[in-house]
Amino acid sequence: MKRIAVLASGRGSNFQAVIDAVGAGSVPAVIVRLITDNPNAFAIERACNAGIPVTVVDFDRFPDRTAYEAALLEAMRECGADLFVLAGYMRILGARIVREFSGRMMNIHPALLPAFAGLHAQRQALEYGAKVSGCTVHLVDEGVDTGPIILQRCVPVLEDDDEETLADRILVEEHKALPEAVRLFCEGRLVVEGRRVRIR
Repeated sequence: MKRIAVLASGRGSNFQAVIDAVGAGSVPAVIVRLITDNPNAFAIERACNAGIPVTVVDFDRFPDRTAYEAALLEAMRECGADLFVLAGYMRILGARIVREFSGRMMNIHPALLPAFAGLHAQRQALEYGAKVSGCTVHLVDEGVDTGPIILQRCVPVLEDDDEETLADRILVEEHKALPEAVRLFCEGRLVVEGRRVRIR
């Protein structure tokens, strides 16, 4: 059974989706740790309710990003996870971390990558006039939302959408796509061939 650690910065609704999938037995894994950069994240309460240990690596308590990332790397090493899931983790991981856990980190992004990478993806989609949007689960590499794509799910962009309504519609699909991608990893069904991720 695979060991999963989740990195989250905020409310943790995608984290909860993974918790629920593991609890239901649809993902053959155990969640061994929540790691957060935010001591006030609601994700902490979700972890406590599920009996999942929490490590807080508070960015504001470090003198610079280098010191923060050294502490984060140590926390990631200590939990001994097979897979690290970025579920609303709002910081870009440094090259040292990405290289050490290459192929073992996945992220969920609220757009159909490679379109609308980075922050405010829903706003970007609306401003561009996109007719469809959605979410992408991808492996993490050294770029910003540039890693090989595992899964995508689509939603329509409606004429009367604003950023909030579009985000809410995408979030429903995020809660399906992320646990599915985690399951595929835990079942050993993902094969990375260059930029392509094939599902066996």
